[in-house]
Amino acid sequence: MTNIRVRWTKSRVAPLLVALATILAVPACASDGPGEPTSAASGKPIVLTTFTVLANIASNVAGDHLVVESITKPGSEIHGYEPTPSDLRTAEQASLILDNGLGLESWFERFVTTAGAPHSVVSEGIDPIAIAAGDYEGKANPHAWMSPIEAQVYIDNIAAAFADLDPANAADYRANADEYKAEVARIGDELITALDSVPPAQRALVSCEGAFSYLARDAGLQEQYLWAVNQEQESAPREIARLVDFVRDNEVPSVFCESTVSDRGMQQVAREAGTSFGGILYVDSLSEPDGPVPTYLDLLRHDVTVIIEGLTTP
Repeated sequence: MTNIRVRWTKSRVAPLLVALATILAVPACASDGPGEPTSAASGKPIVLTTFTVLANIASNVAGDHLVVESITKPGSEIHGYEPTPSDLRTAEQASLILDNGLGLESWFERFVTTAGAPHSVVSEGIDPIAIAAGDYEGKANPHAWMSPIEAQVYIDNIAAAFADLDPANAADYRANADEYKAEVARIGDELITALDSVPPAQRALVSCEGAFSYLARDAGLQEQYLWAVNQEQESAPREIARLVDFVRDNEVPSVFCESTVSDRGMQQVAREAGTSFGGILYVDSLSEPDGPVPTYLDLLRHDVTVIIEGLTTP
């Protein structure tokens, strides 16, 4: 199990933010004196995560002992998120903040400094994949939770952070983590087994954003994409042409795009390459509870099903 310790960061709150928090503050939480801040409604310590996927993973490890909330809401684009005054108020009452790290949350360092809450980086100990080209060349790809293998490192880290926060329930966090890891591993095994019949040249995962490097590594897939990380502008014609050539040359059955970005460029690739658009994949955010991916396990199952159908259907 990866060992991770909670790190405390001293608050250096700017006077303006202090005034804003004071004016707008409507306490969602309360402290019962010495010890951890607790949810006013439940009396349990609050754990805050930077995005919905982490919140759901952490909730499965926490069980009934902690209240876990996400700073960002379902459907949010995580990379360039701008924290709100409400986020700051909530963070001031948190017992712990969990972030992904690997440069995913470009806004987080400023946020956690303002909030002054302890935090843990849940990606510590993964085997990082460097981005190969573009503005982010050489930096670690941050989407490690998309690998059912690396996600188990996340789960271990979260269990360790919770045990540090709440030692009395450490055994429960460990048991919850082990059970949850087994469910995640089964989904990864399903993908690998289902792709065994795909010809080597066609074993390619082509998507808008390079968010599947870790999943592709697990499954033995080539990864190709229009942009590496968080590129909101229109896809460059040369990138579209490059992907069209790749898809044609390798007879890739389907191409895909992520839910939080426009699929226009990838639809063009599919048309010009004479292949299918295989569907929408989810990465950075869960859906609302009545949507297609309300949990992390649902997200993995959805993406695995869409990828399998896209690459194996004649």
